[in-house]
Amino acid sequence: MKKVIIVGGGIAGLSAGIYALQSGFDVTILEMHTIPGGNSTSWRRGGYFFEGGMHWLTGSSKGNPIYKVWANLGALSDDVSVYNRDPFVTYLDSSQNICLYRDVNKLEKHLLSISQADIKEIKSLCKNIRKFSAISMPVTDIKGVTVKYKDKQKGSMSKLFKMLTAIPTMISLNKMSTGEFAGRYRHRLIRELLSSVVPVDYNATSLIFTLATLATGDGGYPEGGSLSMAQRMAKSFERLGGKINYNTLVQKVLVKKGKAVGVLVDDKEILADAVVVTVDTLSAIDKLFDDPLHDGWMDVMRERTKLTMNSFICLGIEADLSDLPENMVMTIDEPFTYAGSDINTIGFNNYATYKGYAPKGCTSVTMALTGDTYDYWKNAKEQGTYYDEKKRLAEVIIDRLSSKLPQIKDKVVVWDVATPLTFERYCGTYKGSWMTVMGKGSKMISYPTTSESIASLYFAGQRMQPPGGLPVAAVTGRTAIQYLCRDTNTVFQGNI
Repeated sequence: MKKVIIVGGGIAGLSAGIYALQSGFDVTILEMHTIPGGNSTSWRRGGYFFEGGMHWLTGSSKGNPIYKVWANLGALSDDVSVYNRDPFVTYLDSSQNICLYRDVNKLEKHLLSISQADIKEIKSLCKNIRKFSAISMPVTDIKGVTVKYKDKQKGSMSKLFKMLTAIPTMISLNKMSTGEFAGRYRHRLIRELLSSVVPVDYNATSLIFTLATLATGDGGYPEGGSLSMAQRMAKSFERLGGKINYNTLVQKVLVKKGKAVGVLVDDKEILADAVVVTVDTLSAIDKLFDDPLHDGWMDVMRERTKLTMNSFICLGIEADLSDLPENMVMTIDEPFTYAGSDINTIGFNNYATYKGYAPKGCTSVTMALTGDTYDYWKNAKEQGTYYDEKKRLAEVIIDRLSSKLPQIKDKVVVWDVATPLTFERYCGTYKGSWMTVMGKGSKMISYPTTSESIASLYFAGQRMQPPGGLPVAAVTGRTAIQYLCRDTNTVFQGNI
């Protein structure tokens, strides 16, 4: 039985580990943190549970092909409840509230009732949501691999035809950013609502695909959130006979005579027949080898990757906010500056109705400020003001939120701020980035899973197929093991 070492116990590492075990390999995962999941993580502070990695999941619905992957990995099952909040986002305004409904017919009627001046744009938006609803992320087998279970996707020709008819629209939307797309609407609230769904520097195709995902009944939030999902996957991995070594930082991948032969941990060699690197690829290719790797696709990744970063602000509130929407955005009366950017809206997730997230009668709230703030926080760390800056940010958020929601004034008893440096520290993520920006004009790309110069070395993770995310992590873990099976003349036995 060939021995495989997987570097990283995030979603990609767990996925690769499970598929490798199913295919007959001896597998050990080496994870630097004390828990599985990587960027897909949550944490507790003062009796409150804060979600820091997943707010909705592609493939949470059984009608989506990715669901089969999640089910095979143990991430989802009939025993795991999935919350499908509706409306998905509510924009609260002093003059009028506006909702992003999952049901496209309901959404269309709602938006038209708000702005007849935007009738043409609203109808076009909803038409494209319906069109994109027929498209889903495919799960395919690589060329040359022998598989035990061949998935027979129903209506594959019909799906292909629908995808082809949507291509001209995709090309057109790809030429503008989400911010530019939202800017075509005359009504301010519609502009603000659409800008709150995905970062405004992403291309508009990303926005429509997200809305289409929601319209199909997908994009739910699994019970227990990201950490529980990762823990379910870890249990599946261990039930199959795999071993996870936590608190284990891999110093480098050992390469001898052009072949990956193991890893170095605490200056000790751990040998293997193959190594699968699932930590952030950008970090790995620069830090995990004697010299940075420069396979052609790696230099392309270095050049093209534009990082998406978040700072999570988490609040524990001694107030029951179950009468408020689960996800809301609001304009604040007094804008503030954060890391050089002016902030005039606050959006947050309200977990008041989620069991176990807060003490009885209390509420856990999380929000994310998106932007390239790595240097800002790194400088604060070096200047010795890191904690003070986090506290200042939390205090200004609490102040602005309290002015809009008087029921929480003086009721915030716990605050926590997780910056890009937090994710870099605990997850080894490149500059604390959790996804890759797909800006306007970006081309869809899938980076090779294998190395051009080193045999028995494989890569998986969210960076391998921009913009990334949990489904990409899971699917690229599967793909890496298919390459391993092909290279070792092994039958790939993992179900889809």
